[in-house]
Parts: sequence; C-alpha cells; structure tokens
Amino acid sequence: MSDRPAPINVPRWFDPRARQAGYLAFILNRLSALGLTVYLGLHLVVLNKLAQGADAYDEFVQFSQLPWIKVGEVILIAAVVFHGLNGIRLTIHAFGAGMRYQKQLFFLAIAVTVLVSALFVVRLFRG
Repeated sequence: MSDRPAPINVPRWFDPRARQAGYLAFILNRLSALGLTVYLGLHLVVLNKLAQGADAYDEFVQFSQLPWIKVGEVILIAAVVFHGLNGIRLTIHAFGAGMRYQKQLFFLAIAVTVLVSALFVVRLFRG
C-alpha cells in the first residue's frame, strides 16, 4: 500500500448534477463574490481615469461601448443582484426564519436575478 493520497477529481467539483440547491447556492455565492472583487479592482482603474483628465476618461467611455464590455456589465448586474438576494436569504436562515423554505428562496433569488438581468439587457441594448 502506498501512503500517497488519492488523486483529486477537480472537474467533479464543478458538476452540478446530483447536487442539492444549498451546494449550488454556496458555489454561486462564492463565484459572484469573486467576480465582484475583480470588478472592484476594475472600478478603481476607471476612477483613476478620472484623475488623469477628461481625455483619458473620454477614451475609456469610448472603450466601454464595445459589445464584450456590455456583456460584462450584464454579468456584473446578475452577480450583484444574486449576491445581494442570496445574502438576504442567508440572513433569514441565520435568524432561524424560513428554515423550511430555503430551497424555494434560493430559486426565487435565481428567478429575480434572471428577471432583473433581462430587464437590464433590454434597457442596455435599446438605448
């Protein structure tokens, strides 16, 4: 027998099949938190453009009109809405209220996130 640990099956970590809603909520909450942390850094870069003067900021505004930046904005809105709603769900859970409804509240958070994101997409690409 070998003292070596068994190999870790990393792709299985990301396989959503046969997972409970709580596991998915945990993963989505962590991913949205990481995404929001990255966004915070990007936001600081944008604020730095303001300090560089009007020309640098105007150049950034021109750059922000690219389609893949707009897709990133939609992902940002979805992450903010989901992370906030899931945080409210977890707070309710921490106070012992709604214990029976955690799964339903998770799916409600997903539904509201999709709805708000869809409304944002319509508004973003309409104007």
